[in-house]
Amino acid sequence: MKYVIIGNSAAGIGAVEGIRQVDKEGEITIISNEPHHTYSRPLISYLLLGKTTEEKMKYRGDEFYDRNNVNFIHATANKIKKKQVLLDNGERVDFDKLLVATGSSAFVPPFEGLASVKDKFTFMSLDDAYKLNDALASDKKVLIIGAGLIGLKCAEGILKRVAHITVLDLAPRILSSILDDDGAKVVQSHLEGKGIEFKLAGSVKVFEANTAVLNNGEKIDFDILVLAVGVRPNTALLNGIADIERGIAVNAKSQTSAPDIYAAGDCTQTLDVSSNQNKIMALLPNAYMQGECAGLNMAGGEKNFDKAIPMNAIGFFGLHVVTAGNYSGDVYAKTESNDYKRLFYSDNKLNGYILIGNVEKAGIYTSLIRERTPLDKIDFALVCEKPGLMAFTKEDRMAKLS
Repeated sequence: MKYVIIGNSAAGIGAVEGIRQVDKEGEITIISNEPHHTYSRPLISYLLLGKTTEEKMKYRGDEFYDRNNVNFIHATANKIKKKQVLLDNGERVDFDKLLVATGSSAFVPPFEGLASVKDKFTFMSLDDAYKLNDALASDKKVLIIGAGLIGLKCAEGILKRVAHITVLDLAPRILSSILDDDGAKVVQSHLEGKGIEFKLAGSVKVFEANTAVLNNGEKIDFDILVLAVGVRPNTALLNGIADIERGIAVNAKSQTSAPDIYAAGDCTQTLDVSSNQNKIMALLPNAYMQGECAGLNMAGGEKNFDKAIPMNAIGFFGLHVVTAGNYSGDVYAKTESNDYKRLFYSDNKLNGYILIGNVEKAGIYTSLIRERTPLDKIDFALVCEKPGLMAFTKEDRMAKLS
């Protein structure tokens, strides 16, 4: 059996390990448009911060490819034709089973005058981080467009290496996709205390070299521009081959609508069990689990990936933030000192949560959402105040501990 995996990040690595659980002998080829050993993308900000190294960022050990008998090809997959992947170097790679794990790419809006900006960067990959690193200097002012996870992690990574950082976002609050208004204010205040300036509810009308002219007429001078507006799933390889909506459509087995072609990770849309909606969930843990599911099924095993939820675990200068699920229903709210908690529930189920500061027992809440646990089976009042296994029945405690 010839297995081909396009992509060398979490979903691709999960697929290798899924395949090898079932098939120890089949040929596995990974095609990657990056030359690097598999690495953890969320750590690139810590590389610039000096808290990690490329060696420590490796998602698996040096022996991973040899131990799993993986053939690694550094090239860009241009086209899928019949049972072949056509590469930009002219090579053709045959497959029996194919996994598309192409991830996502930075979205660059068509700002007027953007071409006049000399030092502009995205912040999605290790190569992006190295390019930005070369431009940093203690006298440089940085403008980051995008107050989401990528933009703010970039700001954290470079803050001590530049003169000033301004973060601009069209939304009226930071981290608008994962925080509510009050939670966003807590994190924003923390970041402002470290010296990061925010310009919210605004956008760039035009760039004039190293000056951003905003829609309200305000001007921001900068030396370095970082574009962190958002990401788009890389779906082009399956155009005309498989069903694509916002992302590549897959079933619970990670199969696309095309025979023998699977997809996993940030390029796909999957079922969010907390809202019962199909959506893109560009999250490393989901990518790995979905990739492993795909690998097992590609090799003839049986596995479903059917408990996906949106989830983020992140920190900024020591302030921890964990969120999961969706924010619909009734709300349990508690704010105490630097700790912020919001639990969202309806129809006897926990739908989602926001934790800022004390995130120690977030896994309890995550489990309730993933498993769709009926709240009348537990001591929900106790779980709200002090999450722990004692709030569960004896049978449930034993099942979780096992």
